[in-house]
Parts: sequence; structure tokens; C-alpha cells
Amino acid sequence: MDKYTIELAGLKRDLPFVDIGNDMAYASFVVISDTELVSACAPLLAEKIGRCDAIITAEAKGIALAYEISRQLGLKDFIVARKSEKSYMKHPVSVPVHSITTTQEQVLLLDGSDSDKIKGKKVCLIDDVVSTGESLAALEDLVRAAGAEVVAKACILAEGDAAKREDIIYLQELPLFRKVSEGDYEVIR
Repeated sequence: MDKYTIELAGLKRDLPFVDIGNDMAYASFVVISDTELVSACAPLLAEKIGRCDAIITAEAKGIALAYEISRQLGLKDFIVARKSEKSYMKHPVSVPVHSITTTQEQVLLLDGSDSDKIKGKKVCLIDDVVSTGESLAALEDLVRAAGAEVVAKACILAEGDAAKREDIIYLQELPLFRKVSEGDYEVIR
């Protein structure tokens, strides 16, 4: 196969492969600009998440999803952890992060005012895909450093071993792939 077709919430999407290492690949799922898919998946996740005081995501791919889930849950806002310090930030809280989709270590930051908003609150972490879990773990560390309690972690897709985790809410599993030949991939079972 030269692309992976996935069906989520009654919608089909063709995902291109991205090579990682010599013979492994992942199917690239980018939901940030897919209004139709975000609108279809968010209510399903919101139902599974249930009650929380705040929704938090890391920039950038989870932003549209976090917005729609917070709207579905009747929350007045949501919080975005930034990957660089902005000039408007006062007393930011930060933690390092490295993920499968980035080539170098990054940092996650919460503005002091966002940190104050969630202190003592019950929050849900949102991501589009959880794979190694490193981004989600960094976001959890950041939220705890701000004094909040993580009561749920949710994503649209759990990739590879993440689907075996019992601490995340997800809609569907996304397999990893082995490169068979140039332009041809198979699911790793």
C-alpha cells in the first residue's frame, strides 16, 4: 500500500506515510485544518471525557480539537501550551519535550496567567495522536507544575503501543508500518 486509509466518525481520510528509521514509518494524521473531521470527532471524545474544569493542549496540531471539545463541554475557554516563549508571557512555567514528529527537543510553556487559571483545577489533556507518549507526558508535567490535577488524557488516535495504554481515551488505533519497498508499506502486527 502507498497510503493508509482510515475511517473515523464516518469520514474517510488517506494518510501519507512518513519514514522513521530504515524500515519503519507512520501514517501522517494532521487534523488541525480539517474542520469536518474535528467537528465529527470532538463530540465523541467530549462524551468519553466527561466533566473537567479545563481543556489543555500543546500547540499546534491539537488546537482545533481542543477548541471544539471545550465548546462541546460548555467551557468558556481552553488553554494552549506554547513551544516558545512569547513577549506577553509573565512568569511562564516550562518543561522540555521531544516527540516522534519533531527532530529536536522543544519546550512547552504556560503563561503565568494560564497557570493561575488552572491551579487547583481538574484538567483534561488533548492531543491529536498519542504515539510514544512523550508529548503527553511533558504536557502532564507542565500542568502538574502549574498546580492542576490531570483527570483525563484524550486523543483521536492511539498509535502503535499507545493503544495498549489504559490511561488515555481515544477513538481508534493507528498502526505503525514497515517499509516493504520504495512507496510500499505494510502494517506491523
